Amino acid sequence: MASNHCHYCMESLLGRRYAFREENSYCVTCYDGLFANSCEECKKPIECDAKDLAYKGRHWHEACFKCAKCNHSLVEKPFAAKDELLLCTQCYSNEYSSKCFHCQKVIMPGSRKMEFKGSCWHETCFVCQYCRQPLGTNPLITKDNENYCVPCFEKQFAHHCYSCKKMITTGGVTYHDQSWHKECFLCAGCKKQLSGQKFISKDDHPYCLDCFRKLYAKKCAACNKPITAELSGWRKETSGVPQGSI
Repeated sequence: MASNHCHYCMESLLGRRYAFREENSYCVTCYDGLFANSCEECKKPIECDAKDLAYKGRHWHEACFKCAKCNHSLVEKPFAAKDELLLCTQCYSNEYSSKCFHCQKVIMPGSRKMEFKGSCWHETCFVCQYCRQPLGTNPLITKDNENYCVPCFEKQFAHHCYSCKKMITTGGVTYHDQSWHKECFLCAGCKKQLSGQKFISKDDHPYCLDCFRKLYAKKCAACNKPITAELSGWRKETSGVPQGSI
């Protein structure tokens, strides 16, 4: 039961405002001096008749509980803390949130974002450059800083191997204006890979030097070996045909 006297200064509380704490009564002056929290913003005591707003052990007057950036009230509004400063969600986003690589607008906290090669996108901005469908986590191919789904990239840009007809994703060989996988570009005779090797073309077919000598170079009537001088001469006569390393 409340006493008729201030527990601290012992003055009468009859006809006066008072506060009650731990079963003891205090006059307003003593209560504020003993128990009032200091406001983080104005540094003044938060008196017993004022609203005390608390966050992680810190206290504010209701009128002092504002965004540190735009100074708008944060009372009953969402906010974020950064380096002990309180910020409204808009200011926090403008200062610290990622910006979309495509539209350059802020990706608001709580919204889904896509990350790829160190950049961020809104989920709705991370789309195939050609068909404009969301890429999500599906496989994609990047060309000239633009992203494409695999079907659209194949349709627009990919070369297909003249031999196996499959898409060439990296490397490749060009022969007679046709594209080949390196592993598909083979000697017409022995079928070994010609990529990085010297070869000679005959009737639009590539041959390694060994196969060409065996198949087309004239042979010595005495030793039956290819006459290499004649082979050299033939190569000079066909100087416009692809020869050498790829």
